[in-house]
Amino acid sequence: MLLTAIFLIPLLAVLPAVAIPRIYGWLTRFIALLATFTSMVLSVYLLFTYDGATASPAGYKFDFNTTWVSLESIGLNIGYHVGVDGINLGLVVMGAIVAFAAACCSREIRSQEKEYYILLLLMTGGILGAFVSLDLFLFYFFHELALVPTFIMIGLWGRGEKRTDAAFNITVYLSFGALIALIGLVMLYIQTGAQSFDIVELTAITQSNPIEVSTQGTIFALLMFGLGILVSLWPFHTWAPQGYAHAPTATAMLHAGVLKKFGLYGLIRVAIPLAPKGAATWLDVLALLCVGNIIYCGLVAIRQRDINYLIGTSSVAHMGFVFLGVASLTLIGMTGAVILMVAHGLLAALTFGLSGWIRSKTGTTEIDKLGGLLKQVPFIGTALIMAMMAGCGLPGFGNFVGEFMVLFGSWGTYPVITGLAIWGALIVGAVYMLRAIRNVAHGPLDEHHARLRDADGLSRIAFSLLIAGLLVLGIYPRILTDKIKPSVGKIVTITKAHEKEIKPSKAKTVAVNTAKSEGKNR
Repeated sequence: MLLTAIFLIPLLAVLPAVAIPRIYGWLTRFIALLATFTSMVLSVYLLFTYDGATASPAGYKFDFNTTWVSLESIGLNIGYHVGVDGINLGLVVMGAIVAFAAACCSREIRSQEKEYYILLLLMTGGILGAFVSLDLFLFYFFHELALVPTFIMIGLWGRGEKRTDAAFNITVYLSFGALIALIGLVMLYIQTGAQSFDIVELTAITQSNPIEVSTQGTIFALLMFGLGILVSLWPFHTWAPQGYAHAPTATAMLHAGVLKKFGLYGLIRVAIPLAPKGAATWLDVLALLCVGNIIYCGLVAIRQRDINYLIGTSSVAHMGFVFLGVASLTLIGMTGAVILMVAHGLLAALTFGLSGWIRSKTGTTEIDKLGGLLKQVPFIGTALIMAMMAGCGLPGFGNFVGEFMVLFGSWGTYPVITGLAIWGALIVGAVYMLRAIRNVAHGPLDEHHARLRDADGLSRIAFSLLIAGLLVLGIYPRILTDKIKPSVGKIVTITKAHEKEIKPSKAKTVAVNTAKSEGKNR
């Protein structure tokens, strides 16, 4: 019941928050802090007690499965099935840490606090519930539960005159992407002939009785583009920079850091293992599109003069590396993709948290109007420099580990694309991040910010937690890699076996790269 407690505590905390009179906004905030802190502590306990050797036959730990809704007359069963393996373990821990950090960074909200924290708790519970669900119905339901508060929070507490446009834009894009993904999931369910939405059962059925190749291609295309829109896959990415620039700080931290990983997680957990022949057909397209994320969005980031738009655009660029790792279908490449999902979640939350703090204290996020923050507010300035350097892929931070593994794993399969990705990371990424450091942290201090005070206690706790997570993952990546490899290895093996029927030459390359990576890991 540990997994249930992790996502249910924030949802149950909504009940007392609803009952509290609106005038006691501080009490609602305390409940949100307490609930997210409790979930974070439980998730860290989960990380250190996880032992893949004692997992269930399907490979999951803390596995709990029972019937939730049974409609025997139409042969439909919805189960309550939760569990973790190496793929979603880090995402659950990262999500809980970001949720607590987001609650700590919400002091900027002064109006309708009660409603704000209720939505924040719903968003947190939905995110964590989606990552532990092993039933497709719950998987999709929890994602939508987390997505709806995002639209409302941007529209009501967003920043800037265009917040309504941003809320409308993000609603249209993400609703459309979710609808396409839903069509793919329903089609997948119908084609299997199963009588439940259980992901483990569906995987077993598709392995013993594979879906027709052409149908797999259609299903995977629907899931790849539907989930890809949710992750800001190029060229369906334009909602992200605008949406994050106008979102409240906590909303941007949670959505960019955690909820956006739902699409990537869905590709790895559902799309590839349940439609492996479709994956073999479409992953080359995914690899080509990720170049747009890495190069095009990186070049757009260079042009940005607003720190929020810079961070939002660079976040889209970083997603290209995860897509590349997934497309590589190698053990080291996909392991790196999962590591990068966790690292980017911490980094995105950190950068949007810092930009939100800067805006709330200075009244602006225009880079030309900032400067000298390192001297005036040393904690914020230092945290900002560390965040920007992590975004550059500096060794010692988790992003370096993930990007290095992705590039190493994809080189044999996509050498040209990998070469472009290296150029995008080393040159393009370094240009916009280092320029931001120079203009915001260094240089002369604007006279309007001469009385600026450094971060308070809660903000320091939030930013320190996120930085600590990036450093731990960068210095000791085995805390996750040893847990991720067995789970990813199963998916690579399944897909590789089917890929031989579709693309024998590529399957041979993938097999060689996987064997090399396994040899190096040993």
